[in-house]
Amino acid sequence: MAYLDNNTNTLCSFSVFVCFSERRRGQLAALSIAAVVIIVGVPLWWRTTETYRAWLPVSQINELAKLQLQLSTDVEVVFARGTVTPEQQKKVPLTQTQDDEHTVDEDTVLRYRYETRYRTATVMEEDALNQLTAAEADLSLHTLSESPCGSLVVYVIPESSSLLPQDVEVYIGQRRTALLRIGAQMRVGRTIEQLLAHLEPRLKQVLQVMSFSHTDITAALSDRVRLSPDNRESKADSMRAFKSSPGYEITFSLLNPDPKSHRLHWDIEGAVQTYIQPLITKLAPVANFSIDSQTLYYAMLGVNPRFDGSRNAYTLNTDSLAHVINPVEARLGSNAASSNPVLNFLLYVPDVHRSPLYIQDYKKQEVPSNAFHSPRWGGIMVYNVNSFYGPDAVFPVDINIDMAKVMGVFLAQLRLLLGVQPSSSPPGFLVEPCGSTGLADWELDRLMWSRSVENIATAATTITSLAQLLDQIGNIVINDNIAQQVSSAVTSLQLAVAELEAGNLGFALQYSKEAILASERAFFDPSLLHLLYFPDDQKFAIYIPLFLPMCVPILLSLLKIVSEARQKRREKQAKKD
Repeated sequence: MAYLDNNTNTLCSFSVFVCFSERRRGQLAALSIAAVVIIVGVPLWWRTTETYRAWLPVSQINELAKLQLQLSTDVEVVFARGTVTPEQQKKVPLTQTQDDEHTVDEDTVLRYRYETRYRTATVMEEDALNQLTAAEADLSLHTLSESPCGSLVVYVIPESSSLLPQDVEVYIGQRRTALLRIGAQMRVGRTIEQLLAHLEPRLKQVLQVMSFSHTDITAALSDRVRLSPDNRESKADSMRAFKSSPGYEITFSLLNPDPKSHRLHWDIEGAVQTYIQPLITKLAPVANFSIDSQTLYYAMLGVNPRFDGSRNAYTLNTDSLAHVINPVEARLGSNAASSNPVLNFLLYVPDVHRSPLYIQDYKKQEVPSNAFHSPRWGGIMVYNVNSFYGPDAVFPVDINIDMAKVMGVFLAQLRLLLGVQPSSSPPGFLVEPCGSTGLADWELDRLMWSRSVENIATAATTITSLAQLLDQIGNIVINDNIAQQVSSAVTSLQLAVAELEAGNLGFALQYSKEAILASERAFFDPSLLHLLYFPDDQKFAIYIPLFLPMCVPILLSLLKIVSEARQKRREKQAKKD
Protein backbone atom coordinates (compact mmCIF):
# COMPACT_ATOMS: atom_id res chain seq x y z
CA MET A 1 0.00 0.00 0.00
CA ALA A 2 2.85 2.37 0.79
CA TYR A 3 4.40 1.64 -2.56
CA LEU A 4 1.17 2.53 -4.34
CA ASP A 5 0.83 5.77 -2.40
CA ASN A 6 4.32 6.83 -3.34
CA ASN A 7 3.65 6.14 -7.02
CA THR A 8 0.40 8.06 -6.85
CA ASN A 9 2.10 11.09 -5.29
CA THR A 10 4.88 11.00 -7.84
CA LEU A 11 2.34 10.81 -10.70
CA CYS A 12 0.38 13.76 -9.29
CA SER A 13 3.52 15.81 -8.89
CA PHE A 14 4.53 15.03 -12.46
CA SER A 15 1.08 16.05 -13.73
CA VAL A 16 1.25 19.37 -11.89
CA PHE A 17 4.74 19.98 -13.28
CA VAL A 18 3.55 19.21 -16.82
CA CYS A 19 0.56 21.53 -16.45
CA PHE A 20 2.78 24.30 -15.10
CA SER A 21 5.25 23.82 -17.93
CA GLU A 22 2.49 23.95 -20.55
CA ARG A 23 1.05 27.05 -18.99
CA ARG A 24 4.50 28.64 -18.82
CA ARG A 25 5.19 27.73 -22.44
CA GLY A 26 1.83 29.25 -23.48
CA GLN A 27 2.60 32.43 -21.62
CA LEU A 28 6.03 32.69 -23.19
CA ALA A 29 4.55 32.01 -26.64
CA ALA A 30 1.91 34.71 -26.17
CA LEU A 31 4.53 37.16 -24.92
CA SER A 32 6.83 36.31 -27.81
CA ILE A 33 4.10 36.77 -30.38
CA ALA A 34 3.05 40.07 -28.78
CA ALA A 35 6.66 41.24 -28.70
CA VAL A 36 7.18 40.35 -32.36
CA VAL A 37 3.96 42.13 -33.33
CA ILE A 38 4.79 45.25 -31.30
CA ILE A 39 8.52 45.46 -32.01
CA VAL A 40 8.59 44.21 -35.61
CA GLY A 41 5.10 44.07 -37.04
CA VAL A 42 3.71 47.45 -36.04
CA PRO A 43 6.78 49.48 -37.13
CA LEU A 44 6.98 47.51 -40.39
CA TRP A 45 3.29 48.05 -41.09
CA TRP A 46 3.57 51.74 -40.19
CA ARG A 47 6.59 52.20 -42.40
CA THR A 48 5.16 50.39 -45.40
CA THR A 49 1.74 52.07 -45.24
CA GLU A 50 2.69 55.65 -44.31
CA THR A 51 2.00 58.50 -46.77
CA TYR A 52 5.18 59.80 -48.31
CA ARG A 53 5.44 63.54 -47.87
CA ALA A 54 8.54 65.26 -49.15
CA TRP A 55 9.87 68.33 -47.37
CA LEU A 56 8.40 71.70 -48.32
CA PRO A 57 9.72 75.18 -47.45
CA VAL A 58 6.71 75.98 -45.27
CA SER A 59 8.30 78.93 -43.46
CA GLN A 60 9.19 80.62 -46.74
CA ILE A 61 5.71 79.97 -48.11
CA ASN A 62 4.15 81.55 -45.03
CA GLU A 63 6.28 84.64 -45.62
CA LEU A 64 4.89 84.89 -49.15
CA ALA A 65 1.33 84.96 -47.80
CA LYS A 66 1.94 88.58 -46.80
CA LEU A 67 2.77 90.22 -50.10
CA GLN A 68 5.14 93.15 -49.69
CA LEU A 69 6.37 94.49 -53.01
CA GLN A 70 8.68 97.37 -53.76
CA LEU A 71 8.78 98.73 -57.29
CA SER A 72 11.84 100.81 -58.10
CA THR A 73 12.43 102.85 -61.23
CA ASP A 74 15.28 105.05 -62.37
CA VAL A 75 14.48 108.53 -63.66
CA GLU A 76 17.15 110.65 -65.30
CA VAL A 77 16.52 114.39 -65.60
CA VAL A 78 18.77 116.07 -68.17
CA PHE A 79 18.96 119.87 -68.31
CA ALA A 80 19.52 121.25 -71.78
CA ARG A 81 21.41 124.44 -72.53
CA GLY A 82 19.47 127.49 -71.39
CA THR A 83 17.46 125.82 -68.63
CA VAL A 84 19.80 126.38 -65.68
CA THR A 85 22.29 129.11 -64.93
CA PRO A 86 25.93 128.32 -64.16
CA GLU A 87 25.29 129.00 -60.47
CA GLN A 88 22.27 126.68 -60.45
CA GLN A 89 24.22 124.04 -62.33
CA LYS A 90 26.84 123.87 -59.58
CA LYS A 91 24.17 123.18 -56.96
CA VAL A 92 22.23 120.54 -58.87
CA PRO A 93 22.05 117.40 -56.66
CA LEU A 94 23.41 114.22 -58.15
CA THR A 95 20.57 111.95 -56.99
CA GLN A 96 17.32 112.14 -55.08
CA THR A 97 15.25 109.24 -53.77
CA GLN A 98 11.53 109.41 -53.14
CA ASP A 99 9.58 106.61 -51.44
CA ASP A 100 5.84 106.15 -51.44
CA GLU A 101 4.03 103.42 -49.50
CA HIS A 102 0.44 102.18 -49.90
CA THR A 103 -1.25 99.61 -47.68
CA VAL A 104 -3.76 97.87 -49.92
CA ASP A 105 -5.03 95.50 -47.23
CA GLU A 106 -3.69 93.72 -44.16
CA ASP A 107 -1.73 91.24 -46.27
CA THR A 108 -0.65 93.45 -49.18
CA VAL A 109 1.72 96.42 -49.00
CA LEU A 110 3.05 98.28 -52.05
CA ARG A 111 6.11 100.54 -51.97
CA TYR A 112 7.23 102.72 -54.84
CA ARG A 113 10.77 104.08 -55.04
CA TYR A 114 11.80 106.70 -57.58
CA GLU A 115 15.54 107.28 -57.86
CA THR A 116 16.13 110.52 -59.78
CA ARG A 117 19.50 111.49 -61.17
CA TYR A 118 20.23 115.00 -62.45
CA ARG A 119 22.82 116.05 -65.01
CA THR A 120 23.34 118.42 -67.92
CA ALA A 121 23.07 117.45 -71.56
CA THR A 122 26.13 116.37 -73.51
CA VAL A 123 27.20 117.97 -76.78
CA MET A 124 25.69 115.15 -78.85
CA GLU A 125 22.42 115.38 -76.92
CA GLU A 126 22.34 119.13 -77.56
CA ASP A 127 22.70 118.44 -81.29
CA ALA A 128 19.83 115.93 -81.09
CA LEU A 129 17.66 118.50 -79.32
CA ASN A 130 18.26 120.95 -82.19
CA GLN A 131 16.24 118.84 -84.63
CA LEU A 132 13.26 120.36 -86.41
CA THR A 133 10.56 118.26 -84.73
CA ALA A 134 10.16 116.51 -81.40
CA ALA A 135 9.75 113.13 -83.15
CA GLU A 136 13.11 113.56 -84.88
CA ALA A 137 14.72 114.61 -81.60
CA ASP A 138 13.25 111.54 -79.89
CA LEU A 139 14.70 109.26 -82.57
CA SER A 140 18.10 110.96 -82.42
CA LEU A 141 18.25 110.67 -78.64
CA HIS A 142 17.28 107.00 -78.85
CA THR A 143 20.09 106.45 -81.36
CA LEU A 144 22.64 107.96 -78.99
CA SER A 145 21.77 105.73 -76.03
CA GLU A 146 18.94 103.29 -75.40
CA SER A 147 17.43 103.53 -71.93
CA PRO A 148 17.16 100.27 -69.97
CA CYS A 149 13.81 98.58 -69.62
CA GLY A 150 11.73 100.24 -66.91
CA SER A 151 13.72 103.50 -66.78
CA LEU A 152 12.91 107.00 -68.06
CA VAL A 153 14.87 109.98 -69.30
CA VAL A 154 13.29 113.45 -69.14
CA TYR A 155 14.98 116.25 -71.08
CA VAL A 156 14.26 119.71 -69.73
CA ILE A 157 14.31 122.17 -72.65
CA PRO A 158 14.04 125.97 -72.53
CA GLU A 159 10.88 127.87 -73.37
CA SER A 160 12.50 129.23 -76.54
CA SER A 161 12.84 125.74 -78.04
CA SER A 162 10.85 125.20 -81.24
CA LEU A 163 10.45 121.46 -80.68
CA LEU A 164 7.08 121.80 -78.99
CA PRO A 165 4.02 123.83 -79.96
CA GLN A 166 3.13 126.79 -77.80
CA ASP A 167 0.33 125.04 -75.90
CA VAL A 168 2.39 121.89 -75.19
CA GLU A 169 4.58 121.59 -72.11
CA VAL A 170 5.43 117.88 -72.20
CA TYR A 171 6.11 115.65 -75.20
CA ILE A 172 6.13 111.86 -74.83
CA GLY A 173 7.64 109.95 -77.72
CA GLN A 174 7.70 106.33 -78.78
CA ARG A 175 10.75 105.50 -76.68
CA ARG A 176 11.54 105.96 -73.02
CA THR A 177 12.22 109.68 -73.30
CA ALA A 178 10.14 112.78 -72.68
CA LEU A 179 10.66 116.47 -73.36
CA LEU A 180 9.66 118.94 -70.64
CA ARG A 181 9.54 122.65 -71.33
CA ILE A 182 10.47 125.03 -68.53
CA GLY A 183 9.44 128.67 -68.34
CA ALA A 184 12.05 131.42 -68.52
CA GLN A 185 10.78 132.95 -65.28
CA MET A 186 11.79 129.80 -63.39
CA ARG A 187 15.36 129.97 -64.61
CA VAL A 188 16.21 133.56 -63.69
CA GLY A 189 16.41 134.66 -60.09
CA ARG A 190 15.39 131.32 -58.59
CA THR A 191 17.36 128.86 -56.55
CA ILE A 192 17.92 125.30 -57.71
CA GLU A 193 15.61 124.08 -54.95
CA GLN A 194 12.79 126.26 -56.28
CA LEU A 195 13.48 125.06 -59.81
CA LEU A 196 13.30 121.39 -58.80
CA ALA A 197 10.16 122.05 -56.76
CA HIS A 198 8.61 123.61 -59.86
CA LEU A 199 9.54 120.56 -61.97
CA GLU A 200 8.37 117.95 -59.45
CA PRO A 201 4.60 118.04 -60.26
CA ARG A 202 5.26 117.67 -63.98
CA LEU A 203 7.75 114.87 -63.37
CA LYS A 204 5.15 113.01 -61.32
CA GLN A 205 2.66 113.37 -64.17
CA VAL A 206 5.23 112.03 -66.63
CA LEU A 207 5.84 109.04 -64.37
CA GLN A 208 2.12 108.38 -64.09
CA VAL A 209 1.84 108.27 -67.88
CA MET A 210 5.06 106.50 -68.87
CA SER A 211 5.77 104.25 -65.88
CA PHE A 212 3.72 102.31 -63.33
CA SER A 213 0.93 103.97 -61.41
CA HIS A 214 -0.75 102.87 -58.21
CA THR A 215 -4.03 102.47 -60.08
CA ASP A 216 -2.51 100.04 -62.60
CA ILE A 217 -0.71 98.02 -59.94
CA THR A 218 -3.78 97.62 -57.74
CA ALA A 219 -5.78 96.64 -60.83
CA ALA A 220 -3.22 93.89 -61.45
CA LEU A 221 -3.98 92.65 -57.90
CA SER A 222 -7.74 92.58 -58.50
CA ASP A 223 -7.92 88.80 -57.94
CA ARG A 224 -6.16 89.13 -54.59
CA VAL A 225 -7.56 92.31 -53.06
CA ARG A 226 -10.89 94.06 -53.13
CA LEU A 227 -10.66 97.34 -55.01
CA SER A 228 -12.22 100.52 -53.74
CA PRO A 229 -15.06 102.21 -55.66
CA ASP A 230 -12.55 104.80 -56.87
CA ASN A 231 -10.78 102.11 -58.88
CA ARG A 232 -13.83 100.80 -60.73
CA GLU A 233 -12.55 102.07 -64.05
CA SER A 234 -9.21 100.30 -63.64
CA LYS A 235 -11.11 97.20 -62.45
CA ALA A 236 -13.14 97.28 -65.67
CA ASP A 237 -9.96 97.62 -67.71
CA SER A 238 -8.36 94.66 -65.94
CA MET A 239 -11.48 92.54 -66.50
CA ARG A 240 -11.42 93.41 -70.20
CA ALA A 241 -7.87 92.17 -70.68
CA PHE A 242 -6.87 88.52 -70.66
CA LYS A 243 -5.19 87.18 -67.57
CA SER A 244 -1.44 86.78 -67.68
CA SER A 245 -0.42 83.62 -69.51
CA PRO A 246 2.85 82.25 -70.89
CA GLY A 247 1.27 82.03 -74.34
CA TYR A 248 -1.70 83.17 -76.40
CA GLU A 249 -3.32 81.98 -79.61
CA ILE A 250 -4.67 84.54 -82.07
CA THR A 251 -7.26 83.39 -84.59
CA PHE A 252 -8.51 85.53 -87.48
CA SER A 253 -11.77 84.32 -89.02
CA LEU A 254 -13.53 85.55 -92.15
CA LEU A 255 -17.28 84.93 -92.02
CA ASN A 256 -18.97 84.72 -95.42
CA PRO A 257 -22.68 84.02 -94.88
CA ASP A 258 -23.54 84.24 -98.59
CA PRO A 259 -20.86 82.76 -100.88
CA LYS A 260 -23.28 82.91 -103.80
CA SER A 261 -23.40 86.71 -103.63
CA HIS A 262 -19.74 87.57 -103.15
CA ARG A 263 -16.38 85.87 -103.44
CA LEU A 264 -14.13 87.38 -100.77
CA HIS A 265 -10.37 87.77 -101.04
CA TRP A 266 -8.30 88.79 -98.03
CA ASP A 267 -4.51 88.81 -97.79
CA ILE A 268 -4.44 87.78 -94.17
CA GLU A 269 -0.87 86.48 -94.27
CA GLY A 270 0.52 89.74 -95.63
CA ALA A 271 -1.63 91.78 -93.23
CA VAL A 272 -0.39 89.81 -90.23
CA GLN A 273 3.21 90.32 -91.27
CA THR A 274 2.67 94.05 -91.78
CA TYR A 275 0.45 95.01 -88.84
CA ILE A 276 0.42 92.24 -86.22
CA GLN A 277 3.88 90.71 -86.33
CA PRO A 278 5.74 93.89 -85.24
CA LEU A 279 3.53 94.06 -82.15
CA ILE A 280 3.97 90.34 -81.44
CA THR A 281 7.74 90.67 -81.76
CA LYS A 282 7.80 93.54 -79.32
CA LEU A 283 5.64 91.60 -76.85
CA ALA A 284 8.03 88.62 -76.90
CA PRO A 285 9.25 89.28 -73.31
CA VAL A 286 5.66 89.13 -72.08
CA ALA A 287 4.36 85.96 -73.76
CA ASN A 288 4.59 83.68 -76.78
CA PHE A 289 2.05 84.01 -79.58
CA SER A 290 0.77 81.74 -82.33
CA ILE A 291 -1.41 83.02 -85.17
CA ASP A 292 -3.77 81.17 -87.50
CA SER A 293 -6.66 82.07 -89.79
CA GLN A 294 -9.74 80.46 -91.29
CA THR A 295 -12.68 81.19 -93.58
CA LEU A 296 -16.16 80.08 -92.54
CA TYR A 297 -18.92 79.88 -95.14
CA TYR A 298 -22.64 80.21 -94.39
CA ALA A 299 -21.77 81.47 -90.90
CA MET A 300 -24.53 83.71 -89.55
CA LEU A 301 -24.41 86.02 -86.55
CA GLY A 302 -27.46 84.43 -84.97
CA VAL A 303 -29.19 87.80 -84.43
CA ASN A 304 -31.65 89.32 -86.87
CA PRO A 305 -30.68 92.96 -87.47
CA ARG A 306 -33.38 95.60 -87.60
CA PHE A 307 -34.07 97.60 -90.72
CA ASP A 308 -33.89 101.36 -90.25
CA GLY A 309 -35.97 103.02 -92.98
CA SER A 310 -34.58 106.48 -92.23
CA ARG A 311 -31.06 105.31 -92.99
CA ASN A 312 -32.00 102.61 -95.50
CA ALA A 313 -29.74 100.21 -93.62
CA TYR A 314 -29.79 97.39 -91.10
CA THR A 315 -28.62 98.01 -87.55
CA LEU A 316 -27.42 96.05 -84.53
CA ASN A 317 -27.98 97.80 -81.21
CA THR A 318 -25.83 97.35 -78.14
CA ASP A 319 -28.31 95.07 -76.36
CA SER A 320 -28.19 92.48 -79.13
CA LEU A 321 -24.40 92.30 -79.38
CA ALA A 322 -24.19 89.91 -76.42
CA HIS A 323 -26.21 87.34 -78.41
CA VAL A 324 -23.96 87.51 -81.47
CA ILE A 325 -20.97 85.61 -80.09
CA ASN A 326 -22.44 82.28 -78.92
CA PRO A 327 -23.80 81.02 -82.29
CA VAL A 328 -20.58 82.01 -84.04
CA GLU A 329 -18.29 80.60 -81.37
CA ALA A 330 -19.72 77.11 -81.88
CA ARG A 331 -18.26 77.08 -85.41
CA LEU A 332 -14.89 78.59 -84.65
CA GLY A 333 -13.32 75.46 -83.24
CA SER A 334 -10.42 75.38 -80.81
CA ASN A 335 -6.99 73.85 -80.47
CA ALA A 336 -7.46 71.02 -78.00
CA ALA A 337 -3.70 70.42 -77.82
CA SER A 338 -3.05 73.83 -76.24
CA SER A 339 -4.22 75.28 -72.95
CA ASN A 340 -3.34 78.86 -73.89
CA PRO A 341 -6.11 81.46 -74.10
CA VAL A 342 -7.50 82.15 -77.58
CA LEU A 343 -8.08 85.67 -78.90
CA ASN A 344 -10.74 85.56 -81.62
CA PHE A 345 -10.99 88.27 -84.28
CA LEU A 346 -13.93 87.91 -86.65
CA LEU A 347 -14.52 89.80 -89.89
CA TYR A 348 -18.18 89.51 -90.85
CA VAL A 349 -19.32 90.44 -94.36
CA PRO A 350 -23.15 90.74 -94.46
CA ASP A 351 -25.08 89.08 -97.26
CA VAL A 352 -26.59 91.15 -100.04
CA HIS A 353 -30.07 91.09 -98.52
CA ARG A 354 -28.92 92.56 -95.17
CA SER A 355 -26.41 95.09 -96.31
CA PRO A 356 -25.33 97.62 -95.24
CA LEU A 357 -25.20 96.62 -91.58
CA TYR A 358 -24.13 99.08 -88.90
CA ILE A 359 -23.48 98.74 -85.18
CA GLN A 360 -25.06 101.33 -82.90
CA ASP A 361 -23.97 102.46 -79.45
CA TYR A 362 -26.17 103.27 -76.47
CA LYS A 363 -26.99 106.65 -77.96
CA LYS A 364 -28.24 105.05 -81.18
CA GLN A 365 -25.24 106.47 -83.02
CA GLU A 366 -23.21 104.49 -85.52
CA VAL A 367 -19.91 103.19 -84.19
CA PRO A 368 -17.15 104.69 -86.39
CA SER A 369 -15.18 101.45 -86.57
CA ASN A 370 -18.36 99.36 -87.05
CA ALA A 371 -16.85 96.86 -84.61
CA PHE A 372 -17.07 95.79 -80.98
CA HIS A 373 -15.03 93.60 -78.65
CA SER A 374 -15.97 91.19 -75.88
CA PRO A 375 -13.84 91.11 -72.69
CA ARG A 376 -11.41 88.19 -72.57
CA TRP A 377 -12.75 86.76 -75.80
CA GLY A 378 -11.99 88.87 -78.87
CA GLY A 379 -13.56 91.28 -81.34
CA ILE A 380 -15.96 91.35 -84.29
CA MET A 381 -15.93 93.81 -87.17
CA VAL A 382 -18.72 94.21 -89.73
CA TYR A 383 -17.36 94.93 -93.22
CA ASN A 384 -19.98 96.27 -95.62
CA VAL A 385 -19.52 95.61 -99.35
CA ASN A 386 -22.84 96.93 -100.66
CA SER A 387 -20.97 99.48 -102.81
CA PHE A 388 -19.70 96.63 -104.99
CA TYR A 389 -23.25 95.63 -105.95
CA GLY A 390 -23.85 97.70 -109.06
CA PRO A 391 -26.77 97.33 -111.43
CA ASP A 392 -24.64 95.28 -113.80
CA ALA A 393 -23.03 93.14 -111.11
CA VAL A 394 -22.55 89.48 -111.92
CA PHE A 395 -22.87 87.21 -108.91
CA PRO A 396 -20.78 86.11 -107.20
CA VAL A 397 -18.96 89.43 -107.05
CA ASP A 398 -15.21 89.34 -106.49
CA ILE A 399 -14.33 91.59 -103.56
CA ASN A 400 -10.86 92.46 -102.29
CA ILE A 401 -11.00 93.42 -98.62
CA ASP A 402 -9.12 96.51 -97.48
CA MET A 403 -6.82 94.87 -94.94
CA ALA A 404 -5.36 98.18 -93.74
CA LYS A 405 -8.79 99.25 -92.53
CA VAL A 406 -9.53 95.88 -90.96
CA MET A 407 -6.17 95.45 -89.24
CA GLY A 408 -6.31 98.94 -87.80
CA VAL A 409 -9.43 97.93 -85.89
CA PHE A 410 -8.13 94.51 -84.89
CA LEU A 411 -4.82 95.98 -83.74
CA ALA A 412 -6.59 98.41 -81.41
CA GLN A 413 -8.72 95.58 -80.00
CA LEU A 414 -5.66 93.36 -79.56
CA ARG A 415 -3.93 96.05 -77.52
CA LEU A 416 -6.92 96.34 -75.19
CA LEU A 417 -7.31 92.58 -74.78
CA LEU A 418 -3.63 92.19 -73.90
CA GLY A 419 -3.80 94.88 -71.24
CA VAL A 420 -2.23 97.81 -73.07
CA GLN A 421 -4.58 100.42 -71.69
CA PRO A 422 -4.73 103.90 -73.23
CA SER A 423 -3.35 106.27 -70.63
CA SER A 424 -5.18 109.53 -70.09
CA SER A 425 -2.80 112.44 -70.63
CA PRO A 426 -2.96 115.54 -68.42
CA PRO A 427 -3.52 118.94 -70.03
CA GLY A 428 -0.47 120.23 -71.84
CA PHE A 429 0.78 116.76 -72.80
CA LEU A 430 1.41 115.59 -76.36
CA VAL A 431 1.73 111.81 -76.76
CA GLU A 432 3.22 110.56 -80.00
CA PRO A 433 1.28 107.69 -81.67
CA CYS A 434 2.84 104.26 -81.25
CA GLY A 435 3.82 103.98 -84.92
CA SER A 436 4.27 100.88 -87.05
CA THR A 437 5.25 98.64 -84.14
CA GLY A 438 1.84 99.10 -82.54
CA LEU A 439 3.41 99.63 -79.12
CA ALA A 440 5.65 102.31 -77.67
CA ASP A 441 8.59 101.33 -75.48
CA TRP A 442 7.11 102.94 -72.40
CA GLU A 443 3.78 101.19 -73.05
CA LEU A 444 5.65 97.90 -73.04
CA ASP A 445 7.21 98.86 -69.71
CA ARG A 446 3.80 99.65 -68.20
CA LEU A 447 2.52 96.27 -69.32
CA MET A 448 5.59 94.49 -67.95
CA TRP A 449 5.19 96.20 -64.55
CA SER A 450 1.56 95.07 -64.34
CA ARG A 451 2.28 91.54 -65.58
CA SER A 452 5.15 91.10 -63.14
CA VAL A 453 3.02 92.10 -60.16
CA GLU A 454 0.09 89.99 -61.39
CA ASN A 455 2.30 86.93 -61.87
CA ILE A 456 3.88 87.32 -58.44
CA ALA A 457 0.49 87.71 -56.74
CA THR A 458 -1.02 84.74 -58.61
CA ALA A 459 1.94 82.45 -57.95
CA ALA A 460 2.05 83.43 -54.27
CA THR A 461 -1.67 82.74 -53.89
CA THR A 462 -1.34 79.38 -55.65
CA ILE A 463 1.59 78.24 -53.52
CA THR A 464 0.04 79.34 -50.22
CA SER A 465 -3.26 77.65 -51.13
CA LEU A 466 -1.41 74.45 -51.97
CA ALA A 467 0.51 74.56 -48.69
CA GLN A 468 -2.71 75.04 -46.72
CA LEU A 469 -4.36 72.15 -48.56
CA LEU A 470 -1.45 69.81 -47.90
CA ASP A 471 -1.36 70.83 -44.25
CA GLN A 472 -5.08 70.20 -43.73
CA ILE A 473 -5.23 66.84 -45.54
CA GLY A 474 -2.45 64.54 -44.35
CA ASN A 475 -3.37 61.72 -46.75
CA ILE A 476 -2.11 63.53 -49.84
CA VAL A 477 1.16 62.17 -51.14
CA ILE A 478 3.86 64.79 -51.68
CA ASN A 479 6.38 63.25 -54.03
CA ASP A 480 9.79 64.66 -54.83
CA ASN A 481 8.61 66.17 -58.12
CA ILE A 482 5.96 68.28 -56.38
CA ALA A 483 8.44 69.35 -53.71
CA GLN A 484 10.88 70.36 -56.43
CA GLN A 485 8.23 72.41 -58.26
CA VAL A 486 7.17 74.12 -55.03
CA SER A 487 10.77 74.94 -54.11
CA SER A 488 11.38 76.22 -57.63
CA ALA A 489 8.29 78.42 -57.46
CA VAL A 490 9.30 79.84 -54.08
CA THR A 491 12.83 80.55 -55.29
CA SER A 492 11.57 82.22 -58.47
CA LEU A 493 9.13 84.30 -56.44
CA GLN A 494 11.87 85.50 -54.12
CA LEU A 495 14.07 86.38 -57.09
CA ALA A 496 11.22 88.21 -58.84
CA VAL A 497 10.50 90.28 -55.74
CA ALA A 498 14.20 91.08 -55.36
CA GLU A 499 14.54 92.11 -59.01
CA LEU A 500 11.48 94.35 -58.73
CA GLU A 501 13.05 96.01 -55.72
CA ALA A 502 16.29 96.48 -57.65
CA GLY A 503 14.45 97.95 -60.64
CA ASN A 504 15.44 95.16 -63.06
CA LEU A 505 12.10 94.88 -64.81
CA GLY A 506 13.12 92.35 -67.47
CA PHE A 507 14.52 89.85 -64.95
CA ALA A 508 11.57 90.39 -62.61
CA LEU A 509 9.10 89.50 -65.36
CA GLN A 510 11.09 86.43 -66.37
CA TYR A 511 11.32 85.10 -62.80
CA SER A 512 7.62 85.82 -62.21
CA LYS A 513 6.73 83.77 -65.31
CA GLU A 514 8.86 80.90 -64.05
CA ALA A 515 7.17 81.14 -60.65
CA ILE A 516 3.66 80.97 -62.01
CA LEU A 517 4.51 78.02 -64.28
CA ALA A 518 6.12 76.05 -61.45
CA SER A 519 3.30 76.83 -59.00
CA GLU A 520 0.60 75.71 -61.43
CA ARG A 521 2.46 72.52 -62.30
CA ALA A 522 2.68 71.70 -58.60
CA PHE A 523 -0.93 72.62 -57.83
CA PHE A 524 -2.44 70.63 -60.71
CA ASP A 525 -0.17 67.60 -60.42
CA PRO A 526 -2.30 64.43 -60.85
CA SER A 527 -0.55 62.62 -58.01
CA LEU A 528 -2.12 64.99 -55.48
CA LEU A 529 -5.56 63.53 -56.16
CA HIS A 530 -4.82 59.89 -55.28
CA LEU A 531 -5.64 60.16 -51.58
CA LEU A 532 -7.52 63.44 -51.62
CA TYR A 533 -10.92 61.78 -51.10
CA PHE A 534 -9.83 58.83 -48.91
CA PRO A 535 -11.35 59.38 -45.44
CA ASP A 536 -10.27 57.61 -42.26
CA ASP A 537 -13.40 55.46 -41.95
CA GLN A 538 -12.42 53.67 -45.16
CA LYS A 539 -9.05 52.89 -43.60
CA PHE A 540 -10.75 51.24 -40.61
CA ALA A 541 -12.99 49.25 -42.95
CA ILE A 542 -9.88 47.86 -44.65
CA TYR A 543 -7.66 47.21 -41.64
CA ILE A 544 -10.19 45.74 -39.14
CA PRO A 545 -10.76 42.45 -41.06
CA LEU A 546 -7.00 42.00 -41.24
CA PHE A 547 -5.91 42.88 -37.71
CA LEU A 548 -8.92 41.90 -35.59
CA PRO A 549 -8.62 38.05 -35.99
CA MET A 550 -4.92 38.25 -35.13
CA CYS A 551 -5.11 40.76 -32.33
CA VAL A 552 -8.00 39.22 -30.33
CA PRO A 553 -6.17 35.97 -29.31
CA ILE A 554 -3.02 37.91 -28.49
CA LEU A 555 -4.91 40.42 -26.38
CA LEU A 556 -6.84 37.66 -24.55
CA SER A 557 -3.59 35.78 -23.81
CA LEU A 558 -1.97 38.93 -22.49
CA LEU A 559 -5.00 39.68 -20.33
CA LYS A 560 -4.89 36.13 -18.95
CA ILE A 561 -1.17 36.42 -18.19
CA VAL A 562 -1.76 39.69 -16.38
CA SER A 563 -4.65 38.16 -14.45
CA GLU A 564 -2.57 35.17 -13.36
CA ALA A 565 0.30 37.41 -12.34
CA ARG A 566 -2.04 39.44 -10.16
CA GLN A 567 -3.47 36.21 -8.63
CA LYS A 568 0.01 34.95 -7.73
CA ARG A 569 0.89 38.28 -6.21
CA ARG A 570 -2.23 38.15 -4.03
CA GLU A 571 -1.48 34.55 -2.95
CA LYS A 572 2.07 35.46 -1.97
CA GLN A 573 0.77 38.42 -0.05
CA ALA A 574 -1.74 36.18 1.74
CA LYS A 575 0.97 33.66 2.74
CA LYS A 576 3.10 36.45 4.15
CA ASP A 577 0.19 37.70 6.17
